Amino acid sequence: MRYAYAITGALLLGGTAIAVTTSSNVGAQVAQNEGLQAAAPAGAPASLADMVEKLQPAVVNISTKQRVQVQNPFAGTPFGQLFGQGQPQTRQAQSLGSGFIISADGYIVTNNHVVSAGAEGASVEQITVTMTNREEYTAKLVGRDAATDIAVLKIEPKKPLPFVKFGDSSKARVGDWVVAIGNPFALSGTVTAGIISALHRGTGGTYDKFIQTDASINQGNSGGPMFDMRGNVIGINSQILSPSGGNVGIGFAIPSEQAEPIVKTLMKGQTVKRGYLGVQISPLGEDLAESLGLAKNSGEFIQGVEPGKGADKAGIKAGDVIVSVNGQEVNPDQNLSSIVANQPIGAKVPIVLIRNGQRMTVTAVVGERPPEDELNSFAQSQDDEDFSDQQQQTPGKAAEQSLGIAAIPLTPSIIRQLGIPTDTRGIVITGVDGSTDAGAKGLRRGDVIMSANNRPVTTQSELDAQVKAVAGQGRNAILLQVLRRGQPPIFLPVRLRDK
Repeated sequence: MRYAYAITGALLLGGTAIAVTTSSNVGAQVAQNEGLQAAAPAGAPASLADMVEKLQPAVVNISTKQRVQVQNPFAGTPFGQLFGQGQPQTRQAQSLGSGFIISADGYIVTNNHVVSAGAEGASVEQITVTMTNREEYTAKLVGRDAATDIAVLKIEPKKPLPFVKFGDSSKARVGDWVVAIGNPFALSGTVTAGIISALHRGTGGTYDKFIQTDASINQGNSGGPMFDMRGNVIGINSQILSPSGGNVGIGFAIPSEQAEPIVKTLMKGQTVKRGYLGVQISPLGEDLAESLGLAKNSGEFIQGVEPGKGADKAGIKAGDVIVSVNGQEVNPDQNLSSIVANQPIGAKVPIVLIRNGQRMTVTAVVGERPPEDELNSFAQSQDDEDFSDQQQQTPGKAAEQSLGIAAIPLTPSIIRQLGIPTDTRGIVITGVDGSTDAGAKGLRRGDVIMSANNRPVTTQSELDAQVKAVAGQGRNAILLQVLRRGQPPIFLPVRLRDK
């Protein structure tokens, strides 16, 4: 209610200001809105009412009942017995979202997070679908795809249901009008309208290609449809960007071109399979591009290659930059992961890459992406390592060196203390000047620099020589290959020190 009063107050103040500035010659004027009929925006109807009236019955409310385990906060105290000493307690929880019917026999699309447990240790006991006429159905979860946040439900209706169909989001343009229908804050059947603000937006997910809109989307809109002006579903409302949890004009919808094939797969009771090359990648941002002498955001950098997978067999190496796959350009709008994921498993695809400044093409066989928990084994712990105090150099010494890094050659003794492979070659960092880019990028004592500017380095002077070579080519950053115990080597661009 505080928000309602604040808005009302603002409107009253605004009205007062208008009255004051238009109070002269009152008798000679008529009301500003006398006989006024607004023209419809180009491409939009004068009213959305007819379209909304047809679409609303196909949009549903989705709620879940969940069982959450709660630990006894008094366990181990004199009060523990009063609350069931040692026995886990449970409580009920609920979630609320939206969805839309896509077939007369009761298939419904929503977000995976709408029908997932909302807390660790929780389980979903029941999913309920409520129609606009307040009829309720218990829904069965047919399938889910956590990677794209899509789920398909099925209810058993008493009669054929009103439904909507997917449109073609690939034809959507920035500036097109869109309508969102859902249940924000449990306000059933709420309709909002706006325009498409941007396309191919990423919010940190591997397969993000969101449609961004300024149509109001709030908590509870998740899983609801975004319609174009022909009433076709071109998006599934999924996320908001908000510091307060409410609408600030930035909402995100999963595009229909991405969602529809996944929905069809889930409806068949099948799991979604995605293509896989077996590479670790980094975006080609400004620093990384500068260190390679390439244009930024054109391609993605290969940090590592998984042995035995498609990329390895095709001859792709760490340090390569992949710029296209099967004729599709790799850029921020369509990243390498999403392009490869959509390739048929077993397909042979041409891959264009840049290696040491030279453009070349290889052919890779696309494999099947493993489960996410298996892929997480790529990420290793980042334990700090100590080695002999006699080998430590002070930050003051590091400040005197190129890049703000002080390093010494690796020896068998240091290799044993660091716990890295015995055949490792390079220099071990003994100090980093925190005011430099090397410090800002997280380089630290015990890290091993294996190469600089794609050249092996085994002494501080060799590192300095490569810094000088890069500066002589007019570049402001150098590419280092860095090894830290428990992790595969990574390539890291480091900016040169200011003169």
